[in-house]
Amino acid sequence: MFMSTTCDVALVGCGVPQRGMGWYHAKQMIDGDVPSAKLTDIVEPWFLGGGADSPPGKEFAAFAAESTSVAFHKSVGDMPDATGPKLALISGRTADNPQLLKDVIAKGCTHIFLEKPGAPTVGELEDMAAYAQAKGVEVYMGYNKNVTKYVTLAREFEAKTPGAVTTFVHNNAYKREELPECFERNSEGMLKNMAVHELALLTTYYGVRADNIASVVADKEYSECLTLPGFSDGKDYTDFAKIGFTITTTEGKTITVNADRCGGSNSLAIVNVDGVEKFRAMTPDEELEKRVSVQQAAHPDYMPYFFLQHDDYVTLKERVCKHIATGASGSPEGLATIEIAIETLKVAEYLTPLLTKELL
Repeated sequence: MFMSTTCDVALVGCGVPQRGMGWYHAKQMIDGDVPSAKLTDIVEPWFLGGGADSPPGKEFAAFAAESTSVAFHKSVGDMPDATGPKLALISGRTADNPQLLKDVIAKGCTHIFLEKPGAPTVGELEDMAAYAQAKGVEVYMGYNKNVTKYVTLAREFEAKTPGAVTTFVHNNAYKREELPECFERNSEGMLKNMAVHELALLTTYYGVRADNIASVVADKEYSECLTLPGFSDGKDYTDFAKIGFTITTTEGKTITVNADRCGGSNSLAIVNVDGVEKFRAMTPDEELEKRVSVQQAAHPDYMPYFFLQHDDYVTLKERVCKHIATGASGSPEGLATIEIAIETLKVAEYLTPLLTKELL
């Protein structure tokens, strides 16, 4: 069995320094926050190509010049072939993922980490899963809430509490006037974008599948479905500004999700018994808020959610890289597989038209 202390990692899709999620993944590995990861390659087609002379491109060039331990490439094809176990962390545009998965497998990558939702549609994600399986490549998903402290605490309380029912609440901090831009930029819709994290929790830990949903009850008083003109293209986009619903499965499991684009910058898990709240956990908690405020003051140009989710991103990458480096079998604890991602997208595609019709 292959054993090592670190796993080679190729990052595909870096984005703008201080603002791109790919860049923050790279920074965590370069800074040594992920002990089992050795970042060997960064692929960035735009800023090493047509966008090189743009202001963000110059920021990227400065980052590349500082990152002397990493090889930079304009395309996956320019990367050297892997000579041993290697993780490809793909953090580009969702629409590019089906081809990028094939590209990194062709370069010998043995494992893949995809940012959510993995692909634009269930069909594409199923094709990707089948292709990876045929090539013997394992694919994991970056659903960070699967390992977040507040979810873990709520699940532990629920497990030891008879009659417990959990509600997951997800808030974003958009202003009302920013919703047209939000709807356009996230045109796949809230349930494939913002609330997809909660749907991943439902599929991972509660056994929810599109074909075992016995009932869906929309919280009409909480929810709001709007049709708004896009910020730049003027096209109409219909999506949820807020959505609340309760799912009951054919196995009798009941779970509630509330998501609000304009609700703030926090997420909660609330456990009730017979309608009475018995437990509540939130992120950020007081300790995390203090730490985040210090980090934001030190790095005001960074995207704020980097600091809020820093520990989650580290946990996901460390579990995957340690799993690969030690040659462990199965899947890393708490990591969503591509099969979970497929079921999550199926649930999103099942719920979206149903809830839209009920709320319009």
